[in-house]
Amino acid sequence: MVDIVDALRSLRPGAGYVVRGNELEWLDTNQTRPTDAEINTEVTRLQAEYDANKYQRDRVYPSIQDQLDMQYWDKVNGTTTWQDAIAKVKADTPKPGE
Repeated sequence: MVDIVDALRSLRPGAGYVVRGNELEWLDTNQTRPTDAEINTEVTRLQAEYDANKYQRDRVYPSIQDQLDMQYWDKVNGTTTWQDAIAKVKADTPKPGE
């Protein structure tokens, strides 16, 4: 979940501030404090970006090293371990719209 701190880091990288609950105390003398509207807009933008990437985060394949090892042993043993592992990832996290 994206919050005010994420928005502030995006809007004013390196700025000094303290957030207590929903209260923002601006400490930075070099950067101007973003308006509440700017902060809310950035929270919304960052949350939409996060949500749009859910598919990529959820679709976790075995490491390349593990996949190559599976393929080697499948070839040696005549098994389908690698194909089964990839099919499971695809089944567990289908592409949006499928």
